[in-house]
Amino acid sequence: MKKEEMTIKELYDTTKTMAEPYLASYTYPWEVFPHIGEIVRKLGMGLPKEEYDCIGEDIWIHKSVTVPPTATIKGPAIFGRNTEIRPGAFVRGNVLVGEGCVVGNSTELKNVILFDSVQVPHYNYVGDSILGYKSHMGASSLTSNVKSDKTLVKVHGQDGDIETGLKKFGAAIGDFVEIGCGSVLNPGTIVGPHTNIYPLSSVRGCVDKYSIYKRDGVVVEKEER
Repeated sequence: MKKEEMTIKELYDTTKTMAEPYLASYTYPWEVFPHIGEIVRKLGMGLPKEEYDCIGEDIWIHKSVTVPPTATIKGPAIFGRNTEIRPGAFVRGNVLVGEGCVVGNSTELKNVILFDSVQVPHYNYVGDSILGYKSHMGASSLTSNVKSDKTLVKVHGQDGDIETGLKKFGAAIGDFVEIGCGSVLNPGTIVGPHTNIYPLSSVRGCVDKYSIYKRDGVVVEKEER
């Protein structure tokens, strides 16, 4: 994947998130991470009160959403229309969840944007990441957002490494991506739209759009688009 393929414009249909006006100010997804909390607060303050309840501090939940008593939500956070929050969900703040999403049992979210219709339904950890429209993470798949040596995260592109200046960067997952069960997306992973990641994969670097990632070094192009 080349640098120009890593842009927000190439990875996402930004009409599928209420953050669209703010995303237009950035070129690459990792540039957004330090500002997610600010974006959520600004969006929250402008939400219609007849549609959203404001509970706690900087937490806005659409009236169609039911919060189980065993879920923990810390602000700032927004949950869009018809999203499902399941028991045991743990939301740690700086979280924007779109419409028609699933935040599953024992799923943990921190500093993320989930576009509309994203599913993180079973035992997922998603931190310092952006998940595109209709992307899905299989059971126990997760983003690893900090390198083991605690150095700053680089994006390993086809045309060279890109310094992000970030200590925490999980993944930028494009629209219509399927992440197989038990997979780990290592720090700085970029997955292009319409790509499938096989279960139990350990993914590093970038995976092109319309690909099937079978294992490290074995990535094939999809035959049908």
